[in-house]
Amino acid sequence: MVATQQQTGFLRNNGKMLTVSEVAQQLGAHINSVRRWADIGILPCYRFGVRGDRRFKPEDVKIFLGSSSAI
Repeated sequence: MVATQQQTGFLRNNGKMLTVSEVAQQLGAHINSVRRWADIGILPCYRFGVRGDRRFKPEDVKIFLGSSSAI
């Protein structure tokens, strides 16, 4: 059996956390901006694996998007 990765939309989460690229695309921002926002703490992220890959909860991205002083 071959595992496939299904693209998850912004409103349909199904328990999937978002990558930096997915968040950047949804916010209309550059991936480095998303990384910087995560590093300074205004966009919560979770680090996984040896490399420390960032993952984001869709709910946190929605809150970030709705806050007036986010960017």
